[in-house]
Amino acid sequence: MAPLPPQALAHTITQLGASFIKLAQVLATRNDFFESQYLNALKTLHDDLPPMSAQEYRRVMSRAFPILPFERFEPTPIASASIGQVHEAWLEDGTKVAVKLRREGIEKRVRADIRIVSFFNRIFRPLFSHTTRHSVESVISEFAVMIVQECSMHQERANLEKFSRLYANAGVIFPIPYGQLSCDDALVMSFESGWRFDDRESIVNSGIDIIPLIDKLVRFYTDQMLVQGYFHADPHPGNLLVTPDGQLVLLDFGMVKRVSNPTRIAIIELLRAANEQDYEAYVSASKRLGTVAYDAPVAELAEFTQRMFEIFANDALDSSSMQELAFAVLEQTRNLPFKLPQEAIYILRVSAIIEGLGTTYIENFNGIKDILPILQRNIPKALGMKDSIIESIIDEIKHIPQDVQALRETLRRASRGELMVELSPLQLESISQNLQNALRPIVLALMLALGAMGAWMGGVHELAYGLLGAAMMRLWYR
Repeated sequence: MAPLPPQALAHTITQLGASFIKLAQVLATRNDFFESQYLNALKTLHDDLPPMSAQEYRRVMSRAFPILPFERFEPTPIASASIGQVHEAWLEDGTKVAVKLRREGIEKRVRADIRIVSFFNRIFRPLFSHTTRHSVESVISEFAVMIVQECSMHQERANLEKFSRLYANAGVIFPIPYGQLSCDDALVMSFESGWRFDDRESIVNSGIDIIPLIDKLVRFYTDQMLVQGYFHADPHPGNLLVTPDGQLVLLDFGMVKRVSNPTRIAIIELLRAANEQDYEAYVSASKRLGTVAYDAPVAELAEFTQRMFEIFANDALDSSSMQELAFAVLEQTRNLPFKLPQEAIYILRVSAIIEGLGTTYIENFNGIKDILPILQRNIPKALGMKDSIIESIIDEIKHIPQDVQALRETLRRASRGELMVELSPLQLESISQNLQNALRPIVLALMLALGAMGAWMGGVHELAYGLLGAAMMRLWYR
């Protein structure tokens, strides 16, 4: 069967609706996975989708602005995405602003998509292994929460305001929201202009050196995910602009996520192990992150990790060869218990998008070879270390009284026999799954034995013997 032509693929995804467009936007950054004609077609999923109809536009405008607060408002959108569309407007004092209008009925359509996906997941759930089932349900659960939140302009404005405060000194430009003019159907903000991050021709022709910008983008996301634990989860090229003077602009704050402290520490340990090529430590960190089942075999996974690292760190391979070799290794390890925990979904999505942006400018760009050194330089900061050794020592000295108090409390509890062991959710999940696996044959054997008793009491002795024999066999071969 021949693949869909590029425009037909983009059209099909558009027809499926907002939920599927969001999933496909990651693919639109993968210069190493798709040919240019497919990439050009998929790029339209970022901000070049069909706008609302005239009737829908009028309904949204009448709800959002009963009295129009603009001197001029352009009815034709300059960008149209899955959740909303953006218009140019001018305030009465002449200030140019961007107005993002929420699509009419988008929340109902998104909730319908979620119900459909959840329905099919329930139907096919028995066909999945425990690990696969866990990953599928995590994706659906996390995606359902985030995309519903993204449908609210109130939520996006709150995200933008908090993000702007937290990263005021990041050297990245964010729009300024006009809260008094905004509502749940519309977000009014300052107008920010620039070239899309993947507009290589315009950026290169302007004389801007893109390599420092890629470095800056990676460092900024390192700070978001590893230091602050609060990150913009949708950095596709339509949301990243480069100004003529070489500044980064970040747009669209509908998807903003918080990383829990245990997850953040697990990622830091994962990066440190990757940089030191300590593959067993890498597997251990992956277990704590939840991307590998807690009881997975360490040696086998360490070998798999080493082989993957060797492929992606090989400068002699082009992107297609890397991809072919990586898929061959993955095929051999398809039965290993990899998982996709809820917290890791958007972290992996962001990583894939940023790596995809890098392939636009750097041949064979990949996370291990190009991003890892940048991340490694930021690990001390992520661990809370200060800029100088003296500052770090002073900071540690300040914590000595609390550490001594904590040690004293631990010794006191130990002497009284009051120490408690707390299991992580991943350990509890592993114990639960092992118990289920151990009890399943016993429960089945018990049911067969009860059936045998019923058959005996009913006078069907041959069936009773058969059921009893099946029960004994099930116990023997459990």
